[in-house]
Amino acid sequence: MGDTDLEYSILFPEPGLAGSQWDHQREPVVILLGWAGCKEQHLAKYSSFYHKQGCIVISHTAAWRTVFFAESFGLRHLQEEAQKLLNLLYDYEVEVNPILFHVFSNGGFMLYRYVTELLHSDPRMMELRVVGTTFDSAPGNRNIYGSIQALNTILRPGIGWPLRYLLLAAFAVTIFILRIVLYPMTRFLHENHYDAMKRDPSLWPQLYLYSRADRIISYRDVEGAVSARRRRHLPTESVDFKQSEHVSHFRRYPEKYSGACVNFLRDCVNRAAKSAFMSEHPTF
Repeated sequence: MGDTDLEYSILFPEPGLAGSQWDHQREPVVILLGWAGCKEQHLAKYSSFYHKQGCIVISHTAAWRTVFFAESFGLRHLQEEAQKLLNLLYDYEVEVNPILFHVFSNGGFMLYRYVTELLHSDPRMMELRVVGTTFDSAPGNRNIYGSIQALNTILRPGIGWPLRYLLLAAFAVTIFILRIVLYPMTRFLHENHYDAMKRDPSLWPQLYLYSRADRIISYRDVEGAVSARRRRHLPTESVDFKQSEHVSHFRRYPEKYSGACVNFLRDCVNRAAKSAFMSEHPTF
């Protein structure tokens, strides 16, 4: 489905289901930010377990060319995409509902970086009630080898090896020069997403789902992000699936994965509701 040239899908809960699930609270809006190259059918299985909980689910994936090339050259095309994505909440009149982001790999993480900037700088967006964020196989920090593997996975189905080799080589050289050699000098112009998000001012809880077997996003990068938040005493949870590959934790461990996500969602919504109640009734 498209609106203002933004491709997305949206699911609303079955009539009567939301009220029974959320005790007369407004049903949560879960926003899935897909990994580079993923298709809508890939996100459908994640949408399903949230939808069964009575949630509104919005799914969107940034174009892989934007993730791998535009962002690598410092072109912030994802900023406009982030704005359009948040505008959907007003278009569908769910801006007062509790909102949870579920972010996949660095493709989703890059877009999420711009989303959080808007949430903390745009007066209109600052009114949105974000209650939490779940990260799946993210974030990664300047991992050239992992980036090449990810791009190769995307290119493999439609591009022969000789051309694919040239594209991967050009990408590797570009990334090495821009993000490793020149980065100290250009950081003030376009700080990489991992470094920028270390200063993320978001206070809402975050859940990190990752694996030591991931060959695209290093578990050390994920654990570094977790440690940075915990040093700031922010509510942070993590689950190491140990054996599953990149963005394959749900496929390998469906019950453990969906259980962790649903429990986290409920905790976030309840925590936000309690905080709102205490703010309105300070004598309790």
